[in-house]
Amino acid sequence: MHPLICLGVFWLLPTAFMMEDDAQLDCVPRRTVPYHRDNANLFHDEGGLDYSIMLLREDLDLLVLGAREAVYALDLNNITKKLASVKWEVTDDQHIDCKNKGKDAASECKNYIRILHTMEDGRMYVCGTNAFDPECDYMSYKNGKLTLEKAAEDGKGKCPFDPFQRYASIMVGNDLYSATSMNFLGSQPVVMRSSPVSIRTEFMRSWLQEPTFVSMAQMPESEESAEGDDDKVYLFFSEAAVECDCYNKLVVSRVARVCKGDTGGLRTLQKKWTSFLKARMDCPVLDSQLPYVIQDTYRWCDPQQHWKKCLFFAIFTPQADTSDLSAVCVYRVSDISKVFAEGKYKTPVPVETSFVKWVMYSGEVPFPRPGACIDNEARKQGFNQTTDLPDRTLQFIRDKPLMDQAIQPIGHKPLLVRKRTTFTRIIVNQVQAADGEKYHVMFIGTEEGSILKAVNYDGEMFIIEEVQVFQGPEPIKILKFSNVTGQLYAGSQHGAVQIPLATCGRSFSCMDCVLARDPYCGWDKTTAKCTTLSNAKRELIQSVKEGNASLCVDSNPVTPENKSVSPGGNLKLSCPKPSNLATTSWKRDGRPLTPSPVLQRLKDGLLILNASSNDAGRYRCVSVERSKAAEYTTTVADYQVIVSLRGSGKSLPEAQRQGASVAGLQAAVVILVILLAALLGWNFYKGHLPLPWVCKRNNRQSDPHEPSEQGEGGTGVTRQDEPRPELAEHKPLVSAHSSNNNHTGGQVALSAAEQDDSEIVTLPSLQYIDDESEI
Repeated sequence: MHPLICLGVFWLLPTAFMMEDDAQLDCVPRRTVPYHRDNANLFHDEGGLDYSIMLLREDLDLLVLGAREAVYALDLNNITKKLASVKWEVTDDQHIDCKNKGKDAASECKNYIRILHTMEDGRMYVCGTNAFDPECDYMSYKNGKLTLEKAAEDGKGKCPFDPFQRYASIMVGNDLYSATSMNFLGSQPVVMRSSPVSIRTEFMRSWLQEPTFVSMAQMPESEESAEGDDDKVYLFFSEAAVECDCYNKLVVSRVARVCKGDTGGLRTLQKKWTSFLKARMDCPVLDSQLPYVIQDTYRWCDPQQHWKKCLFFAIFTPQADTSDLSAVCVYRVSDISKVFAEGKYKTPVPVETSFVKWVMYSGEVPFPRPGACIDNEARKQGFNQTTDLPDRTLQFIRDKPLMDQAIQPIGHKPLLVRKRTTFTRIIVNQVQAADGEKYHVMFIGTEEGSILKAVNYDGEMFIIEEVQVFQGPEPIKILKFSNVTGQLYAGSQHGAVQIPLATCGRSFSCMDCVLARDPYCGWDKTTAKCTTLSNAKRELIQSVKEGNASLCVDSNPVTPENKSVSPGGNLKLSCPKPSNLATTSWKRDGRPLTPSPVLQRLKDGLLILNASSNDAGRYRCVSVERSKAAEYTTTVADYQVIVSLRGSGKSLPEAQRQGASVAGLQAAVVILVILLAALLGWNFYKGHLPLPWVCKRNNRQSDPHEPSEQGEGGTGVTRQDEPRPELAEHKPLVSAHSSNNNHTGGQVALSAAEQDDSEIVTLPSLQYIDDESEI
């Protein structure tokens, strides 16, 4: 092979990889649904704020919602119905004391509900920030009323002081596991179990260093365990990396776990965790130099399978402003458990430059294994509980709680990466499609107040839709769903919403229903509607993996709609795209339409300007959408355009193109041109008008010291080529709405269609049309 060819191949390889990466990021929702009040049921109480805590009480048909200084009991089937509420406000003395400590009286010195869990006896355990003095109480719902017992338990270590600080908690039995800060300043992070014998982490940088807590989850690892293992509680968080040898603070994602039966050590680690271990979590997004930071997780388990088949879905965002990507990574619980059970430890090693370097520990590991739960092997050696563990094991885990191996996601890459979107929350539901297979449907909340609905089909990521559920760009703070109602619940700063998991009613044709590739939906041949799958036996058309719309029978053709326009008037023909993945084109009288100054293509239609009889005819808007199966074409809109006199109902007669009058006019124009040429020639001959080349030569001779006007390239440019100032401000005919692939307006979502924009021609004669209503 020629050497130049080899160099060319190596030069093109990085470009090819970049194109492949861009293709992975080009994952736009098929349908974008802008905000509308009918999108969701909205709950908002007058004066209420911060609806960020939810508790599903399906046994009571309630959605218990925690907000600022209030708890609400809402109808689970329709959250717009408030069944009960209870206020929990701070006292005047608490408010003044908080203000005197330098906190904002209007925002911080309130009681923000942060803990809301169900206990074994049916009561609810609730905690609030209480003007930077956290407090907990018990709450019950009886006879349609919410009641606080006013037990006034100390909430330090259970609930955060700062209402805007992230935290995590979970209730296991009647024991509360929490991850928050122990003090007013927020400088003492702690992972604690509140029980008759409270257990917490050490206040050491090697255990927790400036953490941001995310979520907690329980794993029943004692079930069917041949080793006699214990249940675990997993904690997900991010923190400043102690193992990183770098100048700036580097934030890394972590997963930690403790054993349910841990009661602390006898002398060493007394009332401290003896099983606290943590490991780094990686979510490799393209070639990012800085690790992405975990923001939320969701534990998914199939109740019919072993706990080792459980998965953790996690969302990540960048820690620097150099990237606008968000990602979803999926981890096996078995992979995480294996790192803690069999992995190597990291150990701190002092070096000469007076800092500590963390390296892999290669020495002898004591028995029982540090950080392990009490199992059958430990019991055989006489270690029946953690207080029996030897000091050597306890001292080891006290100094070395960090594992050396990082936990990698399934496939060593993200499941989903999205541009220009910040993910905030995630929840996952499993649904069985018509093909008999089960699929994980991810619902992802964003910083902008929308919810993505996405599925992975054999490695192909497909976003079914993106629905704007809040009117403004409002971050989604919590997501819950109920299998009983089939509804999804989301909370934000100013309200809570309820939307169905299945939104089949947004598809009005068989082709649109099948191309949506929604495992919840299928086309019912009997009712001719896109409907949810149920146990009823009926023939449904669905193709989630391929999007094979050829299964649909021919639907009723679009009926042509008559449109009339006056001579010289303007007419807009609407053509909304059926999906973001479709492209539209126009045909006129059966032939492809060529854009012109008179016929301008818009994102959502066609504009006819200064109409004449030549513009009358049949206009059809055709949509083309490609799926994995094939390319499908359908007619979106059909118009019969008539150019008629205003109010007369008569069509405009066509302009005369032939005849004696036309020939006479052409002859007159030729004679005028000849006379004009003769007149110019006589003036040049008499010297009344200077010849152009004489003028140019005289100008150059008049000022020999004037430099020639040249650019950097040395090309001469005359002053006649200089741009003239504009005489008037050019105003656009139609104000184009700036949008990206993720957010568009209209009843049906429009994706960015650059090919449509490039064909729009702006007429200078129409530059003063400001209002679209004038068209």
